Amino acid sequence: MPKKIKIAFQGEKGAYSHLATLEIFPDTEIKACSTFEDVFRLAKENPEFKIVIPIENSLVGRVADIHYLIPKYKLQIHAEHFHKVAHNLLGIKGSKISDIKTVRSHSHAIGQCQKIIVENKLKSIISADTAGSAKFISERKEKSEGAIASQLAAKIYDLEILKSNIEDEPGNVTRFLIMGRDSVHPDKKDKKYITSCIFKLKSTPAALYKALGGFATNGVNLCKLESFAVKNTFDQVNFYIDIEGHIDDPSLKKALEELGFHTQKLDILGVYEAHKFRFNNK
Repeated sequence: MPKKIKIAFQGEKGAYSHLATLEIFPDTEIKACSTFEDVFRLAKENPEFKIVIPIENSLVGRVADIHYLIPKYKLQIHAEHFHKVAHNLLGIKGSKISDIKTVRSHSHAIGQCQKIIVENKLKSIISADTAGSAKFISERKEKSEGAIASQLAAKIYDLEILKSNIEDEPGNVTRFLIMGRDSVHPDKKDKKYITSCIFKLKSTPAALYKALGGFATNGVNLCKLESFAVKNTFDQVNFYIDIEGHIDDPSLKKALEELGFHTQKLDILGVYEAHKFRFNNK
């Protein structure tokens, strides 16, 4: 009998990372970790573990810290997954919305559910994660305390769903990366692929313009370009890019060669099949 895949994620059980994990790997052994750093460290030290990590959200942008942890731990991206987020207002059993005076959740969830918070004059309390907030109010058993979290969290912590789908904007989607210590590049087939990289430019005039020129001249599409500061400096940045295509594509190879001429450092983070969400939403 084959061993179950081992997956680690940040947050308590019932977190959206837990939900995404179950969508990707329905039958798996899971480990919940307190921090993103703990998740990355676990996978670095234990190659049998893969990790499911949120990298960006359609409403609030990139997830803090992830771009710094990726180059630090040098894990490889094996796949991507897009998860539709549905927020719920939770309370202890027997409570009603009119009983709730405070609502606790992750800062992103609080920011995405301002309408119900303002309408009900609720006091927001920022917490480390959504499922942890659900666990907290389940242990406190105070009718006046609510949490914003998933349906799975409500089930795990035996809470009442006072209102479902409370997010201000529809189409709230989080992109997750499945990562691990091993480098796994799929063979090129008749499929859509993403190649992801992190690079640091040489300190020369027009370096970014020249570095990216190779993608234009070779007809290669960049679907994401982000910069983030190198630790303890104000004058240097790293760039994260997602490129449409497989690293074995001749045009992409040429573009990366040209990029390499203008960089101090260039790391390939992964080559993986593009998720169907990218094409269903164009």
